[in-house]
Amino acid sequence: MRSLIATAAVALCVLPQWQGSPAWMHVGDEWLRDQFVRLQANNNFEDRILVVDIDEASLADQPWPWSRDRIAEMIERLLANGAKGVALDILQEKPADAGGDARMAMLAMHGPVVLAQMFDYAARTPALATGKLGGGTPTATPDGAVPATGYIANHPGLAQSRYFGNIGIVPDPDGVLRRVPMSTFYNGQLYPTLSRALLDCCSGQPPQPLTGGHVRVPYSRTWESYDVASAREVLSGAVGQKDVNGRLVLIGSSSLSIGDRIATPLGESTAGLLVHAAMLSSQLDAQAGTAPHLWPGRVMAILFTLSVVLLASYTLPRFSAALNTALLAGTSLAWITLAYAIAPHDPLLAPAAPLLSNLFLLAVAVPFHWQQAQVRSRQLLGTLRQYVAKAVVDELLRSDMKDPLAPRLLQVTTLIADMEGYTSQVESLSLEEAARLTTDFLDCLTRPVLDKQGTLDKYTGDGLVAFWGAPLPNEEHADLALDAAYQILREVSQFSERRAEKGLPPLRVRIGIESGAAMAGDYGTSFRSIYTAVGDSVNTASRLEQAARDYSHDVIVGEGTVANSRRHRFIPLGERQLRGKEKPIRVYTLELQA
Repeated sequence: MRSLIATAAVALCVLPQWQGSPAWMHVGDEWLRDQFVRLQANNNFEDRILVVDIDEASLADQPWPWSRDRIAEMIERLLANGAKGVALDILQEKPADAGGDARMAMLAMHGPVVLAQMFDYAARTPALATGKLGGGTPTATPDGAVPATGYIANHPGLAQSRYFGNIGIVPDPDGVLRRVPMSTFYNGQLYPTLSRALLDCCSGQPPQPLTGGHVRVPYSRTWESYDVASAREVLSGAVGQKDVNGRLVLIGSSSLSIGDRIATPLGESTAGLLVHAAMLSSQLDAQAGTAPHLWPGRVMAILFTLSVVLLASYTLPRFSAALNTALLAGTSLAWITLAYAIAPHDPLLAPAAPLLSNLFLLAVAVPFHWQQAQVRSRQLLGTLRQYVAKAVVDELLRSDMKDPLAPRLLQVTTLIADMEGYTSQVESLSLEEAARLTTDFLDCLTRPVLDKQGTLDKYTGDGLVAFWGAPLPNEEHADLALDAAYQILREVSQFSERRAEKGLPPLRVRIGIESGAAMAGDYGTSFRSIYTAVGDSVNTASRLEQAARDYSHDVIVGEGTVANSRRHRFIPLGERQLRGKEKPIRVYTLELQA
């Protein structure tokens, strides 16, 4: 299940990076890009382009539609003032005044003038087919161009013009224009968009092969950065050579009465003319080598998501849901910062895809691992709560060990404690008093074991067996066991003093401690099992506890514990032959602390 969740999270980033993925996988992509566009658009003055606007003031002088003679006069004035080329964002689908039409036709046939024609991309019955198309390039294959279903072109008198540019557009489903068809395929011909036709006509650079379909409009400049002149000022002569010379000119209208306004990432109501200006500006940047270089943004997004998924695979089983939620929030903010830098360099990047992956991890992976942690907690607590220190249980829950109770060979220190003379202590007591004495004595043994992070193996009537270093390895296993022994001696001594005050006989505890390798794990059958440690060092600890009756010392320590201890001092007691051992071993006792 963990692998399936991780794979799904990666897939939610990978699939949107290529076209053809379901629309729901792109939720948030365009909205996020729009925010980036608004933040990144600069106010650097665009001095290579002049936008001539047939605005409300111009229409106040002469209402629309204007005569062709008036439009031709405006073009002539611009060319006379040194314009490199002029493109019209105006359709002329019907003949008008004969003199004006002839004047316009001469300008379009012999001058650097690009006329507009508009392709339709919607399925209609019957298809649009108005006017006469011009300027197409024969081609056998569309080569990625956007296929058109119909068109509105200029009247036949302008069909012999040299340059034509498409002004047809396809807004996104939310009505915002983010892409334009750079090339359009219709009836075996390729047609360029208006800005591309003006660039090929008049930029002074050799035309490049016409390729590409829908191209993202890089709204890299705010509308205020474009030099916009009123058509009224051009016709009156207020716009002179210093304003026009050496520039490419776009003529259109921002007037609400004409209706050429659309929504863009930079505004809800923008003149369509300025979209062509943005496209022209970006192509001029590319010609000059100043356009943003292409980055492998989609690959970067996938690598980022892979890193997050790998990180989450490590942290989800080990840390709390709150911490993992904060981690996913942090990586989401990191990606937004990175995507902000990448987006201008990869128009095909789906910037919200890594966020979709993070959302999936938050909605699915975090609850799944939380639920798994709860199950694991209940299982561990049910098995360990009786004989393992709380700190050890907590660490086990954080460790993400697949089966922490499975038998493993570990370095452990075993402590075995027993009451000396138990039978003589209880033979004169009632059953209830004997039970009370046993319980109180075992409390004196158990508290230090759990306080020092030990594992309680079992009770042995009037004693216990405990060990350190399992189920979790611990480099301080020997010192922790010795610390517990110190504390046991103190607690038994205090308990014995309280008994003496009541006239009861004193108590003595015997403790044997040894360290070494042991198999620690959950042993038993399907009917009953116990977590215990098995090995030679465990047997030796038992023999040392039995040997304590022959010494005046309460704690007898083996060679292994002395070798592993770093914080304690010992008194050697010589060698001792233990039952079951072929050779005698050196034994020690603790140097008691003051």
